[in-house]
Amino acid sequence: MHFDHAGIATDDARELAALYEDLFGLEAVHEEEFDGMRVVFLDCGNGYFELLEPLEEGTISKYLDANGAGIHHLALATDDIEGALETARDHDVTLIDEEPRPGAWGHEVAFLHPKDTGGILIEFVEH
Repeated sequence: MHFDHAGIATDDARELAALYEDLFGLEAVHEEEFDGMRVVFLDCGNGYFELLEPLEEGTISKYLDANGAGIHHLALATDDIEGALETARDHDVTLIDEEPRPGAWGHEVAFLHPKDTGGILIEFVEH
């Protein structure tokens, strides 16, 4: 596994993307509307910032209401998401997703509950 991206909750993904492009010289390489969100990926060289803007009531809007803007999750890329989930089960980590589901960019994703991962919402992503 290796680092894939940091998911960042924001009220305006395009505005934050423009700031990060100007401030850090990053490039927006993908944008889509998915699962009630606008999602913008910025290339950081060895991974991405995934900017998550809610377009309707849902997980990200609830996160913003409770916590404000900021890091929502960290994602690790794997070539075997089923095996990664099995390893998590073997370590008694609570799975938010028992099975992989479609994610942004058409990738398969699954989340681990932060109560068992040091307070961090972890996403597995298989490209």
